[in-house]
Amino acid sequence: MSAGDGLPPLSKVMASHGLSAKKSLGQNFLFDLNLTRKIARGAGDLSQCAVLEVGPGPGGLTRALLMEGAKHVTVIEKDARCLPILEEISAAYPDQLNLVEGDALKIDEAALPAHPTKVVANLPYNVGTALLVKWLTPNEWLPWWQSLTLMFQREVAERIVAAPGAKAYGRLAVLSQWRARPTILFDVPASAFVPPPKVTSSVVHIEPLPEPENAPRRTSLERVTAAAFGQRRKMLRAALKSLTPQAEALLEATGIAPTSRAEEVDVAGFCRLAKAFEDA
Repeated sequence: MSAGDGLPPLSKVMASHGLSAKKSLGQNFLFDLNLTRKIARGAGDLSQCAVLEVGPGPGGLTRALLMEGAKHVTVIEKDARCLPILEEISAAYPDQLNLVEGDALKIDEAALPAHPTKVVANLPYNVGTALLVKWLTPNEWLPWWQSLTLMFQREVAERIVAAPGAKAYGRLAVLSQWRARPTILFDVPASAFVPPPKVTSSVVHIEPLPEPENAPRRTSLERVTAAAFGQRRKMLRAALKSLTPQAEALLEATGIAPTSRAEEVDVAGFCRLAKAFEDA
């Protein structure tokens, strides 16, 4: 029986191609099209934009995106074993699916032909955070993407949305919330994957905000947060000394108590601090 799009169920597709997940590539595949369609719907209306998917594997989410009305989907896949399966999906959806073989960390997504773009992906666990930071920190803002709807380990998702004072609050939260709004949509149990990982996963939806007024440069914010959270048990006047001997003066000038610790400073505070650092 087909899965509703005229194509065989994913389990049969995998078996016919002799495909299994590779741990070295961080692969955990989703077979349940009801679940992948739920992820696709989490990205909103797909009919008026292009969609970019990274790490489609055998195409469970790819098929869901097309079934949910995506106008055009580009997939970036590093594993050449998956390409014949993706080509079969492309044949079922003529002119709607573009296959790119390569490493998403090395690809300039802004140069891809179809825009505007929503990114929807069950990211490989071993590169998920690196890809997120890449997409959140282009030099020019607003970015090339309209929204990001991404699967992460639950622990990473909590770090993305964490508020000041929370145990999970750190560099990733600041970079994620500096000029975007992240929200956890829902959790996905380990049992939904093949093979099942050892952790629960979460789908996170991220929408860009306007560039903050008087925003610091990306590199300045990265340096300040690296110094602050690199020694998060220390007061900021001590933690930031590796960055500048004027740490205490910068903190006082930006309204941050020198005795504060990194987890107590909100995103706006880090932006003020980074701007003051670069201006100094």
